[in-house]
Amino acid sequence: MTNGNLRLLTDTLETARRENRAALVAYVTAGYPSVDGGIAAVEAVVAGGADIVEVGLPHSDPVIDGPVVQTAAGHALRAGVRIADVMRTVREAYLATGKPILVMTYWNPVERYGVERFAAELAAAGGAGCILPDLPVQESEAWRRSAAAHDLATVFVVAPSSTTERLAEITSAGTGFVYAASTMGVTGTRATLDAAAHTLVQRLRALTELPVCVGIGISDADAATQVASFADGVIVGSRLVRDLLEAPDPAIGLAAVRARSTELAAAVRTPVS
Repeated sequence: MTNGNLRLLTDTLETARRENRAALVAYVTAGYPSVDGGIAAVEAVVAGGADIVEVGLPHSDPVIDGPVVQTAAGHALRAGVRIADVMRTVREAYLATGKPILVMTYWNPVERYGVERFAAELAAAGGAGCILPDLPVQESEAWRRSAAAHDLATVFVVAPSSTTERLAEITSAGTGFVYAASTMGVTGTRATLDAAAHTLVQRLRALTELPVCVGIGISDADAATQVASFADGVIVGSRLVRDLLEAPDPAIGLAAVRARSTELAAAVRTPVS
C-alpha cells in the first residue's frame, strides 16, 4: 500500500528546478507552542510560500538540534506531546496544505515505537517521508524496507567532513533528497555561511542525481539567496522557531513565521547578482 507522497515530494522539487529556483523547505516543531499551534505554524509557513515542510518530532536527547529547537522541543515534551500528536500534525497539515510533509526525527523514538508501525502510520497520515540525522546508513535496512513499502522518502544528513566513500554509500541508499549540512555543528542561525556548503553540494552532484537541499545556519534572505544559487532546496528551521519563541502570543508568532516565510520564498527566487 502506498500513499503517493514520495512522488509529491519529488514532483515538488522538480517543479522548483523547472522554474529555475530552489525549493523552500521550512521546519517547525510538532507540539509547539501547542499541538494545534504547531499545525497552524505549518499552515502559516506554507501560506508564506514554503514548498516543503519538516515537522520535528520532539526528542529529549537531540544530536544536531541547537538551543532554539531544543527549547521548543522541551516545551512540547513537558506538555506531553507524543508520537500520536506528531502524526496528527502531519495529517492535519497535509490535509490543509497539500504540500509534502516530512518528519525530522532521531532514530530512537522510531525504533521504540516500532519501525513498521511508524512507517505505516506516517504514510496513512499523508507524510512524504523521514529525515533521520542519526541513523547510520549501515543500520538503516529495516527502516528503508518499511519506508519503501509505504512510499516514504528516506532522507539522510551528510556533513562537509564526510568522505567521498561515505557520501556515495549514503546517496545510493537515500530517496527523496539529500540533506546537506552547511557546516559542522548543531542547528541555529549564523551570521555567515561556510563555503564548505557549496563544496559539499558539488561533491554530491558528482555522485547522485538526487536533489540536494542545504540546511543549518540559514537565517535570513541573503543567506537563502546565496544557498539557492547552488542547491536544489534551502532548509530554514531555527529562524522560524525563534520567531514563534520570541512572540508575545501565538497569533503574533504565526504572523511572524508567515512573514518570514514570504521573505525567504522571495529570496530563493532571487538571482544572485
